[in-house]
Amino acid sequence: MPCNHFMNYITPRNRFQTTFTSLDELISSDHAVRVLDAFVEKLDLKPLQYHIKTLNSEGRPPFAPKVFLKLYLYGYLNGIRSSRRLERECQRNIEVQWLLGTLQPNYHSIADFRKNNSRALRNTFTLYVLFLKEAELLGGRTIAVDGTKVRASNSKKNNYNPKKIERHLKYIEEQTEQYLKQLDSNDREEQQSEPITEVKQKLERLKTQAIKYEALRDTLEGSEQPQISTTDTDARALLVQGQVHPVG
Repeated sequence: MPCNHFMNYITPRNRFQTTFTSLDELISSDHAVRVLDAFVEKLDLKPLQYHIKTLNSEGRPPFAPKVFLKLYLYGYLNGIRSSRRLERECQRNIEVQWLLGTLQPNYHSIADFRKNNSRALRNTFTLYVLFLKEAELLGGRTIAVDGTKVRASNSKKNNYNPKKIERHLKYIEEQTEQYLKQLDSNDREEQQSEPITEVKQKLERLKTQAIKYEALRDTLEGSEQPQISTTDTDARALLVQGQVHPVG
């Protein structure tokens, strides 16, 4: 009896078959896009200086500002630096469709929101780390030692004071500004190429640094201490006979 080799193949579902499901079922309960959505929904946009359009009694109403904010945060975290590309993501990306509730703003509206709210977007990136802390997505570890001066496992690189933290935050702000300028440049040139690897890596590092240094500054201000160490929280850069001693 001849063997049918096609019996084991998995075939696609009929495109015309009717199914009953919701958009929410397509996004897992622990998906990162849900964190982004919760972050934006918690925000009060007025203190962040967002430009809120006045609703008119006539004509087509505008998109809610949080729609664009969610889209830009998604694009920022995924290295999407063009308003035209963000528009395409609204049409084909199931994560973005869930995030925006299937709304599909055009690239003109997306670009105008960024131009009118560049400062507010920078303020929002700063608040992101505060949301992560409230959601208990940042944690730490406490290590205790006695009062003897000993060399700590904490290096000088991981010891911070207010000036050092502010210097890093200034760098992050400059990188954020560069990201926004790249969006403007790409919109004008309408580039269709893939994201530059080097720039994408910088944006990923920027996201991590923003979380790190904002949390350090907030912790340092709350502790009323002149410095803070991240590897060993009890470690300090000590002065011994007028010389800076290794962190201990």
